[in-house]
Amino acid sequence: MPHSNRCVDEECAGPQCSEPIRERPGDGCSDRGSASLEFLTAGMLMLIPLVYLMLTLGAIQSASLATEGAARQAARVFVQAASVAEGQKAAQRALVLALADHGIEAQGTTMTIGCTPRADQCHTRRGWVTVSVTARVPLPLVPPVFDLRVPLAVPVEASATQQVSRFWGAR
Repeated sequence: MPHSNRCVDEECAGPQCSEPIRERPGDGCSDRGSASLEFLTAGMLMLIPLVYLMLTLGAIQSASLATEGAARQAARVFVQAASVAEGQKAAQRALVLALADHGIEAQGTTMTIGCTPRADQCHTRRGWVTVSVTARVPLPLVPPVFDLRVPLAVPVEASATQQVSRFWGAR
C-alpha cells in the first residue's frame, strides 16, 4: 500500500531505514472515511444542478402545455361565438382558465387572433381562425430583484387553428 511522505515515521525517515513505513494510530494520516466525504461532496456538486435543471424543465413543460391548451380552447370558443366581440371575450376567459390550471398567471401572456381568408371578418363560413398565445416562464428559485444581463424568463409560444362551421350563420 503506497503512503504519502507526510505519514512516514519520523524516527526512520530516509533511504537508510530498513523498516517498512508505518502509520501511527491517531496521527491523521489515514484515508479511512474520506471516500464517503468525497462521495458527498461530488454528489452534491452534481446533484444540485441536476435537480435545478429538472425543476426548470418541469416549469417550461408545464407552461408549454398550458399555452398549447389555452390556444386550442380559445380557438374553439372563438369559432363557436355569435360575434367577434363575444368570441374575443370567450377566448380571453378560456385563456385565463387554461393557464390557471397550470399555475400560470394570465397577466404576462399575450393572445393574438388571426382570420383567413378575410382578416376583417373572422366568422366566415369555412374560414380559419388562428389563435397564438405567448407566455414568459420565470426561472425557478431566481428572485426578480437581480439585475442580471441574462433573461430571467423563458418565452413559450403556442398556436391553434380552428375552422368556422359551414353552418355558422344558419342559426
